[in-house]
This record gives sequence, structure tokens and C-alpha cells, in this order.
Amino acid sequence: MALLSVLLSFLLVVTTHVTDAQRGPRRCLILTEASYHHPVRSPPPGAGPEPGDRAPAFQVPTLDGKFSYDPAEGSLKESLVIHAFTNKSGFLECLWSSESSLRSLVEGLPDRTQVLFLSLDDSAVSDALWMREQLHRAAADRKEVLTQLHFSPVPVFALGNWISNVLYYWGCMGLNCGLSQAVFTSDGWKMPVIVKRLDARYDWLMGHWSTKTYQLADAGDGCEPSPSLGGAVAWVSEGNCSFFTKVRSMAKSSASGVLVYSLPGNPIQDMNCAGEECFFPLGIPAAMVHQEVSVAQALQSGKVVNVSFQTTPSPNFFIGIDQQGALAEMGWFLYPSFSFVNWQAQWFEFSAGLQSKLQSPATVIPVFDQVTMQGDKGAVATVELPSADLWDFDTLELDVSLSCPGRRDSSCAQWDHTVQLFVCCDQLSPYCNTELGRWITAFRSASSCSLKSSGGCWRTSVNKEHHEDQRTRQKGTGHWLTDVSPLIPVLDSNKCTFTMKTVPWAMPWLASLNLRFSVSNQTGVVKLRPFRVMSLYSGGTFDKNYNKGYQPTKIPILSSTKKVELYAVITGHGSDENGCGEFCVTSHHFLINGVYNNTHTFDSAGSALGCTMRVKDGAVPNEHGTWLYGRGGWCDGLQVDPWRIDVTKQLNMSDFESNTIVYFGLFNGQDPNPAQKPGNIIMSSFLIFYK
Repeated sequence: MALLSVLLSFLLVVTTHVTDAQRGPRRCLILTEASYHHPVRSPPPGAGPEPGDRAPAFQVPTLDGKFSYDPAEGSLKESLVIHAFTNKSGFLECLWSSESSLRSLVEGLPDRTQVLFLSLDDSAVSDALWMREQLHRAAADRKEVLTQLHFSPVPVFALGNWISNVLYYWGCMGLNCGLSQAVFTSDGWKMPVIVKRLDARYDWLMGHWSTKTYQLADAGDGCEPSPSLGGAVAWVSEGNCSFFTKVRSMAKSSASGVLVYSLPGNPIQDMNCAGEECFFPLGIPAAMVHQEVSVAQALQSGKVVNVSFQTTPSPNFFIGIDQQGALAEMGWFLYPSFSFVNWQAQWFEFSAGLQSKLQSPATVIPVFDQVTMQGDKGAVATVELPSADLWDFDTLELDVSLSCPGRRDSSCAQWDHTVQLFVCCDQLSPYCNTELGRWITAFRSASSCSLKSSGGCWRTSVNKEHHEDQRTRQKGTGHWLTDVSPLIPVLDSNKCTFTMKTVPWAMPWLASLNLRFSVSNQTGVVKLRPFRVMSLYSGGTFDKNYNKGYQPTKIPILSSTKKVELYAVITGHGSDENGCGEFCVTSHHFLINGVYNNTHTFDSAGSALGCTMRVKDGAVPNEHGTWLYGRGGWCDGLQVDPWRIDVTKQLNMSDFESNTIVYFGLFNGQDPNPAQKPGNIIMSSFLIFYK
């Protein structure tokens, strides 16, 4: 009742504000010289709570009672996302105004995730009421999710707990945090007019705002080219044509960039391309703002109006607590959508599931423990295998992790790289230097980027099929549990040397590796054990000569063989004019006895959301770069799962040498024939014989 009384007293003050919020966009005009001239800098790492630290218990008043987080009471079964809203952010205005964004949260939030909504502003009561109303409306068909959503009327600066400290200490200037602003000036104005802005999606437009001051030029609705704008920034209204058409028309008019202003009553929107527009290169930046009367009047009266672009640092808008009770960064949101909250929550669930699997019984052989992996050598260790016969085990899992030198994502290596594990137990054995496992590193952090005054971190690209030049994001630590049981026979000595490496120019990783031997708990099934591994084909440059080197190979089958399995690890990399082999659909064919075509197709490669479908499997979400796009057999931060096919029935098991196999790889059903910069296929393929 006490909380209700407080809320009622506040409602008398904020009724008009809430009504306006329900009618249309919520705007904020900033006119303080302090925010214009003196941006706040984030404290250096080491001065406060860091990702991985345990989150203390807390309680927060909400509109529906009290929300409590107490690890001691078993709340670690769920993850928690904390979102701090501010009306000063164009990004958050769009996030909360977009129906698709709101529906993505209520339709895709994992069942074991709670979300606590806060406000950074004095208007916390009305903000909480407005946020609740927005999500209750979006959840009309899925009201059960509302029990996972909690709205606090207490502003962040009055919470009186550790949450405020983390939000401010983890403050940032990336796309989804920091206050992106447009600054208008004109002779005769005593103060600049500073408004929130939302830049067009960075994976669509390759240009970005520079630190200089531009002249602003009124160009109507921007749907048709104007007389030469001479390098000015075009000031155009929304509507009458697509955002793409406006930007293309203004680029043809020699504009340096485009500012689209919303019509009265409309919110700031996510400026994006659609369909085939996305493959047409445009070289100028664009952003959306609210129409400002003083700017419009000055332009109409013929006055010179200048514009510049800045990002004022802010507290972080999103932090998380995973299911182990550890503080976690939520990453970088490519565009304003709550889908990114769902994806991070899915990754929390994957991580919790991985930790559970690691508790299962196994004979564990440590190989690396936080060993630096860098350069041509990589990480190397020689270990003795279990004294018991390996035949006693039918399961081999690789417990692999890559961690960063520091606690923040910014200390992690740049780019996504292929990491491979090779093993050699006998220098004279044909199994020596067999690839035992493959993983893809994730991207590097937003806080590592070179931040311009316009804010954020930028990637230069023409379109998603071309190789990116990007400053990228990594989500701290990669951790995988990879089943490579069919390759147990390559461990053909009691002492083996393991080498884990990536490209020699990559920044260092700290590599850890444990071998986990175990016995599966299948009952009532005759267990077959792999006893022989036959190496088949490797990949190469994916060009017109790719398939010319592959010849049919005979398959000798011993009489003791009961089962034969095709086992392959295949990934596509690089980018020609078709996006091959990273962003194009390739198919990989293993033809047995000229009849049975075993085909592995990367059908999600190049799709806009292909790798978001793999977050539940461990793909790392919310990185910089185009982590969302489907790729040729891999995703950032994900292990490369072996492709396994039982081919026993395709073979003549009674004839030692009558069986053959041949491999070929295709693009669009034909031999690859790129005109420039061919990509490459990395492949290890085997036949596994069981008895």
C-alpha cells in the first residue's frame, strides 16, 4: 500500500507526460553546454565490478510489488536481464516504438529469463507505466510472458544498490548505448540545438559521419535528386518513398549525408534497406531525427544552418546476470530490436547447459590450462593418455575454452578466426597431425573500437556478400564440449602431442583443453567401437580447378567391419564476387560406388539471420560485425560440428576392394568459377570403420 500511495502522488504530476507518451514518440531537446563540451569518460577496467563477478542479492520496488534477486534462494536457475531506459536515446525510442521489436521480446523470450526494466531519468514513474503498457499491448496473445517482466518506478540514481554502479561503470559509446546526437548551429542562436538521432543500419550504409561541421540544406522529401547540394547534409522529411530511395537520390545530388526528420507525432524509425536495395552500394551516411521547429524555420528563412554529430557517453542500457549468477555484458545491438535480448538469453541457457554436461562422469586428461596461443607455434603440449585401454571408452569429448587476457571484451583478439586442434601420437603413423577438432572464435568488443565524435564503431562494406573491413566484437570466453568419438583410433600411442593454433597474426588467446573419456549409458544396444580411420579428402581454393584434383579412392573393408561412417568437418571462407565460400550456398558431395550421393549443403549461408538460429547451440550473439548472417558451415563463437552419415548399406561389405568414393564441391549446382578473389574450403574428411 505504501508503494501504491507513492505512485498515486507521482501520477498527479506526470499525467500529461504519460498521455503524450501513449499518443506518440517521446522526445527530449538538450540545450546544456555541459553535455556539448564535456563528454564523460568511462573509468578504466579494474576500478569496479567486472564481467564474471558474482552478482549480489538485491530488491527493487516494481509496479506489481517487489522484485527480489537472491542467489542463495535458488534463483540461479534463471538468468536476469536488466534494461535501463532513457528518453534521451534515439535508439531506445525506436526500440520501444517498433511493434516488431516489442513482439520479438514477448514471443521469443526464453522461459527461464526474467527482465527488469528501469529508467535513468527523473520520469521513472511514467517511464515504467509506459513501458509496461507497451509490452502488455504487444503480449495480447501471449500473456503468460508478462510474469517474467518487471517494471520499477524508482530511477536508477535512487536505487541504492550495486546496479547503478555497474550501469555507470560499464558505460559505453556503442550503437545501442551512448547518446547519439545531431548538433545544429546558426548565426544569431545563443545555444546550439542538440537532438537525439538514430543512424541508419551500419551494415547497409558504408559511410559514417566525420568530426567536421556540415552545412544543412533543405531537400524536401528527398525522393528525387535535387540540384547539386555541394557537399551539404540533406534535410529531408520522412514518407513518400523508401529510406533507400532518399539516400540514393541525395547521393546523386552530391550530398555528404542525409538527415531524415520524422513527421509530427511519429517516432524515430530504424532506417534500413529492403530486398534487392540492400545489395546496391551507397557511400554516404544517414540518420533520423525529430523535426525541430527552429531548424525548419531557419532554413525556410534562408539562414545558414550547420550540423555536426557527436555521441555523449551514457550509462550502459543493458546488463545481464547469467544462470551461474555471474555479471555479463549484453553485447552490441546491430539495430533497435529486443531480439538481441532474446538471443543473449538463449546463449545464457546454452552456457548453463554446457556447465551441466561438464558435471557428468568422465576420465579427464588435462592438456592445456590457460596456455597462450599465438604465432606459428600455437599452444602445444604432450600428455600421457589413460593407463587403461582406450577400447574401454566409447566417447571422447574435447572440453575446449579460449579466454582473453583481460576481464573485458576489449582485451580479446580481433576478428573471427578458425582454430584447429591437431594430434600426433606416433611420428610414423598415418594418423600423425590429424585434425581432431575445429572452432571459430567470436568477435571483439565495442569498447575496443576507435570511437569517432559521431559515436560508435563502424564497419566498411558494400554488402554482406563482400568481405568486411570491420572493427569487431568478442564476447569474452568461448567454451565448447565437442564430441569426436569416431576419431578415438587416431590416439594410437600412450603419449600424444596436441597442437592448437589459429592464424599466426591473430592477437593472443589463452587456450585450455581437457580430454574427457567416458562410456555412454546406452542399454540394450550392441555397442560398436571405431577401430580404423581412413583419411579421405581435404579442401582448397574454391575456383575452377577445385574439383580437378579429386580422384576416386578405393575403400578396403576388413572382414571384421560391422559399420562404416562418413565423417567430415567442412567450412567455407573468403569472399569472391558471389560471396564464396563464406556467404554463398555451397554443396559438398561424397559419391559412393557411383550411385549414392551423400550431400552436405550450407543452405543458410548468406541468409540474414542464419547464425541467430545457432545461438541455442553456442553461436555467440550480439557481436560487432555481421555475426547474424548465415555462413558456410560455421558461425562466430561456435564449434564446427562433424557431419556424420552411416554409409554401411551403400557399400558391398563382402568385397575387400570393390568399393569407391569420390568428392566434389559445387556452387549453384556447378563447378565454382569465380572471376576474382576466390574463397577457400577447409575440410577434413574420413571413413570410420566400426566393429
